[in-house]
Amino acid sequence: MATALKKGQLPTKICVTCGLPFEYRKKWRNNWEAVKYCSERCQRNKDSAAGS
Repeated sequence: MATALKKGQLPTKICVTCGLPFEYRKKWRNNWEAVKYCSERCQRNKDSAAGS
């Protein structure tokens, strides 16, 4: 049985759009390697940040 991670031990990434750190969420467990954005809003606005 896998050990459960506590909130302070969760892996983090930096959002490609806003540049802020975000933590692992249970809904991303199957594709954590592919997650680039902290929210749907950042994913929708990915093109506007590239032009800045």
